[in-house]
Amino acid sequence: MNDEILDRLQQLEEKYGAMGQDMKSYLDGLLYAEFLTYWDYIHLDTLLSLQNPRTPIPDERIFIIYHQITELYFQLCLNAIAQLSTQEGPVSLSLFKRQLTRINRYFKNLIDSFDIMVDGMDRDEFLKFRMSLLPASGFQSVQYRMIEIASTDLRQLVHTSKRELTTDVDEVRLLSSVLYWKSGATELASGKKTLTLRQFEEKYAEELVRFAQQYQKSNLRQLYLKLSTEEQQDPELRALLREHDQNSNVRWALSHYRSAVRYLDAKPKEIEATGGTNWQKYLPPRFQKVVFFPELWTAEELENWGKAFEFK
Repeated sequence: MNDEILDRLQQLEEKYGAMGQDMKSYLDGLLYAEFLTYWDYIHLDTLLSLQNPRTPIPDERIFIIYHQITELYFQLCLNAIAQLSTQEGPVSLSLFKRQLTRINRYFKNLIDSFDIMVDGMDRDEFLKFRMSLLPASGFQSVQYRMIEIASTDLRQLVHTSKRELTTDVDEVRLLSSVLYWKSGATELASGKKTLTLRQFEEKYAEELVRFAQQYQKSNLRQLYLKLSTEEQQDPELRALLREHDQNSNVRWALSHYRSAVRYLDAKPKEIEATGGTNWQKYLPPRFQKVVFFPELWTAEELENWGKAFEFK
């Protein structure tokens, strides 16, 4: 054995010895272990078994796969934020910018790929299989709600009609009861909660309250405000934060809006296929005016939030 191998063995012996473990036992395990394969490592067979269409309509498989890909990207975003929020001590400027760059890259890929949903499915096929999926909806993506909560103070996510009333409110449970997205899952006719929203709250309401409490002092906005004055003025950091704001709250929302117009803007199916939710008022960002980092935008930009990006 050469010196390099002997050095590695010495390091292993020190590693396992520090934990009271016998290195020889671990080497025996390595000796008999099978070689790792790509398909086992990423669980390819399992992954490809997770598409289970409810109808025989071919394009439903596209719909399922795209949403599964989206959720994996959301997981990447949450992992990137968690690396910042769990740091011991102040977050360095370089790490902050690195993680934001990753988040923005993930969202850019999602936004750019949304043509798969807008133009990549047959409209008639979509309207047929979509009716078999009620009341399930992308609205029920808990990971996207987590990204919002981990990005800013919960007060920034309160519905516009309730923001003045909650200016001095910090109670997570109270703020959680008036979040903007709940208005997007109310029945058009009665104003009551849709089954879509009731299902979501039954499964995730308490989990989201706990998540919001966890990120109350460590969301991206709070981490930004804890930086030094000089670091807060860093042009690259500010640009990255603004991009995250636009990606999450404008471009992503408008991508969904384009898809809804493409497939659902044909009464009466537009109401049926969304379980009666008011997507026309919920999806356009100019109505919700959700902004993660209001201190980074001018009064004029906030007033015209989402309008400059409106798809015609």
